Amino acid sequence: MRIALTALVAAVAITAPAAPAADFPSKPVRLVIGFAPGGGTDTTARALSNKLSPTWGQQVIVDNRPAHSGTLAADIVTKSVPDGHTILLGTIALVVNPSLTAKMPFDTLKDLAPVTRAADSTNILVVHPAVAAKSVKELIDLAKAKPLNAGSSGIGGTGHLAIELFNLQAGVKMTHVPYKGGGPAIIDLLAGNIQLIFATGASSVAHIKSGKIRALAVTTLKRTALMPDLPTIAESGLKGFEANNWNAFFVPTGTPRPIINRLNKDLTAALSLPDIKEFLFNQGLDAAPGTPEELGAYVKSEMAKWAKVIKAAGIQPQ
Repeated sequence: MRIALTALVAAVAITAPAAPAADFPSKPVRLVIGFAPGGGTDTTARALSNKLSPTWGQQVIVDNRPAHSGTLAADIVTKSVPDGHTILLGTIALVVNPSLTAKMPFDTLKDLAPVTRAADSTNILVVHPAVAAKSVKELIDLAKAKPLNAGSSGIGGTGHLAIELFNLQAGVKMTHVPYKGGGPAIIDLLAGNIQLIFATGASSVAHIKSGKIRALAVTTLKRTALMPDLPTIAESGLKGFEANNWNAFFVPTGTPRPIINRLNKDLTAALSLPDIKEFLFNQGLDAAPGTPEELGAYVKSEMAKWAKVIKAAGIQPQ
């Protein structure tokens, strides 16, 4: 009798952790994003929510909280009940803002639990046709020989950070010219007022194909299906160079691991659907799901990398 009872208790102990995931979700799920409707993060969230609602049998509500470069949205999620019903679709801002903001309301590494990376947005190093460089190596040599102006969508954005990382790794000092958005930066590049930018695929591919600007390389570690013939900057001489925007799913720290595993499984399945991959591709995005551990390690490495770059560039927290 005692042996049987012991076996029963052991069996209950083993199976108990699975209960939260089996019951999840028990109510509508809120997917919080830190940007306005219509942007890339928003459209990605809505495309995935349409796939997850039937899977979960619950409505997935996209909650737009556009303020402070995504900080407000993340703060809302860190302070929510850790039961899997409030999810953050965060971006690179989660690892950059701590170095650009004097006082953060939360700690990215301590207060958010990683679920899975969602997608990578490729940046493309493009130059005006008048620039006498047809490769990354030639651009580095040119930048060492004469001043070059590099535009971006604004201070602290991925385009700006890519410039500063390039400066740091290549040992050059291109002058950063910030604009109020990627559109004005592209316009000035087309006019020849600046020599180069790290542009998004969505804003640059048409101009590349028309010959109005020249593409040299992509900023992802691996070549992108968006422009498969373009080399990466990493393979072009700057080892380990990576400066792409990305988004990923997080939940509040304290969320039970079985629920995180369920979220990872269902989100990975959605991101692997052919129509979702095509939808992301058409926006210049590559689906990039992975394990919670992979995302956690990536976030830590990204935070350390950008803190070093921001300090070296002398960008002051606001």
